Amino acid sequence: QVYLVDSGGGSVQAGGSLRLSCVASGKTDSSSYCMAWFRQAPGKEREGVAARDQDATRTYADFVEGRFTFSKDYSTNTLYLQMNNLKPEDSAVYYCAATPFLCPDMGVGKVDPSAFTYWGQGTQVTVSS
Repeated sequence: QVYLVDSGGGSVQAGGSLRLSCVASGKTDSSSYCMAWFRQAPGKEREGVAARDQDATRTYADFVEGRFTFSKDYSTNTLYLQMNNLKPEDSAVYYCAATPFLCPDMGVGKVDPSAFTYWGQGTQVTVSS
């Protein structure tokens, strides 16, 4: 069992930055899992944003365009999603997720959220123009 607590959302103007955090705990740490960030805007499907596999290889959705960075603090087992140059279309609830299985490439096609077993509670990101 893996427990995920995500936080760090807020309201910013376009061009601003936010850093989301995801604290992982449980029977095993996040090194055994594919970790990912998803987001869901009102009326839209949940979509993959970034993933970090068991070898620390990271992939990003095309819409990230180099603006986001997925990192990990090994000392606290906390994962971060640094988001820069935010756009209004980035507004959504962001979720941290984990799966013990193969990590999808977020840059290739649509990623099925059901492939992920564990989820954080979500954190709201609002970007105003």
